[in-house]
Amino acid sequence: MKLYGYWRSSAAYRVRIALNLKNIQVEHISVHLVKNGGQQHQSEYTNMNRQELVPTFVTQDEISGETLTLTQSLAIIDYLDELHSQGSLLPASIQDKALVRSMALLVACDVHPLNNLSILQYLSNDLNIDDEAKTKWYHHWVHKGFIALEAMLEKHSGKYCFGDTVTLADLCLVPQVYNANRLKVPMEAYPNIVRVWNACNKLEAFDKALPENQPDAVVQ
Repeated sequence: MKLYGYWRSSAAYRVRIALNLKNIQVEHISVHLVKNGGQQHQSEYTNMNRQELVPTFVTQDEISGETLTLTQSLAIIDYLDELHSQGSLLPASIQDKALVRSMALLVACDVHPLNNLSILQYLSNDLNIDDEAKTKWYHHWVHKGFIALEAMLEKHSGKYCFGDTVTLADLCLVPQVYNANRLKVPMEAYPNIVRVWNACNKLEAFDKALPENQPDAVVQ
């Protein structure tokens, strides 16, 4: 099994947490998103991932023996959760599964994509948006998502996003809060988000997945 990722990629971060929770050993291969114009744009990588994004997960299918290449972090996590069902990242009931997925997708589909590196680069390089305006863009979309997520956590959270068991929602929340802190988004209005984030980061699986704990991390 191989995971192509980047130390500061939120999507790769989610998958690292899942791998740690499941105690799955993989070979981590760094794809530098900035060096030489971004290694994700080079043919060696785009042959695996035509979206030119990370992560990409490569494994050998246990039944057919064929090489399986997966993109999209939530698809990868779902595969890992199905493959190693013990300690599922989704609750048992249909209703609870849907609630957890709605939290996860709020972050993964509505917040993260608007603040992804490729979007921020487009704002700067193609639209000539200055750093101040780009920061306002980032903060606006994070706040919009976090307002909704905070309300959901107020209703459904326990120690973690959904009750007292780590779920897919936590895997999406933690990297997004990490980035929000890095880009100085004020978090005072989101006590439940901050509380859950702190609780998750006390777990070894989350701590090991931290960007600065990765072999390709760069000291800023």
